[in-house]
Amino acid sequence: MTTLPEAWTGLVDDAAVFPPGDADLAHAVAAYDTRRGEWYADLVGPLVVKDTQLPDVPPEVPVSVVLTGGAGAVAGVAALATRRAHRLVALEAAVRDLDDQAGNVRRIHAAVDAARAEGGLADTQVYVELPQKPPMPDWLAAADAVAEAESHLKFRTGGLEAHLFPDAATVAAWIDAALDRETPYKCTAGLHHALRHRDHETGFEHHGFLNVLLATRRAFDGGTVAEVAEVLDDHYANDLVALARTSDLAGARRWFTSFGSCSVTEPLDDLLALGLLEAPHA
Repeated sequence: MTTLPEAWTGLVDDAAVFPPGDADLAHAVAAYDTRRGEWYADLVGPLVVKDTQLPDVPPEVPVSVVLTGGAGAVAGVAALATRRAHRLVALEAAVRDLDDQAGNVRRIHAAVDAARAEGGLADTQVYVELPQKPPMPDWLAAADAVAEAESHLKFRTGGLEAHLFPDAATVAAWIDAALDRETPYKCTAGLHHALRHRDHETGFEHHGFLNVLLATRRAFDGGTVAEVAEVLDDHYANDLVALARTSDLAGARRWFTSFGSCSVTEPLDDLLALGLLEAPHA
């Protein structure tokens, strides 16, 4: 098996069962298992599943579990994962109480702490998804609570409707807030391709995962929010590839840990087409 450059290792979390892919769980597990023998296997992180699907996932498959029931679902997931010895890599919880975002974050972590006291979630990273809005005091207070708990942030960068795609200025502000708190983050939705582009079928303007990675590097190097937004807005392949070749992308991965994608082949194909990754010769 080929060892991939650090910049691309574990970059894509396999979210095949989520929209718009909506793969059958059994098929997603089979594809994940088959992919382990491919040369690009290291590109892929855990399989992302809902908490309600965990009982049907083989324990040996590394998973990131998305909570559908909020903080109240933590105990059940932890107990099941402990009992069946699941490889529970991460737990993903969304803030649902928009009137008390920081309090919601603390409730999530209180449940996590209780589960850990019972012997569960010992090696599980927690990601907290904050609301899809520009950072305001309540949002920033919630980010503070995530940082205080030493958890990670989760940013939603797309979806099935146009309003679920935040603009570059908003994403740049999220990145700035995360780095200001020295808090790593993952992204989810809308990042199937490396470069910013407009989808021909929906007309939605998608962010590119290479843009996000380069924007993270720019922010870490002291770029302003406006400069970070410029990188996110750039859709010129030559500019972005040239910047990628001269940037410490592996260092940026310390902060931008991964992104969930219902497709693994699309990110892979883009990296190959851009010359940022090379398949081994037969």
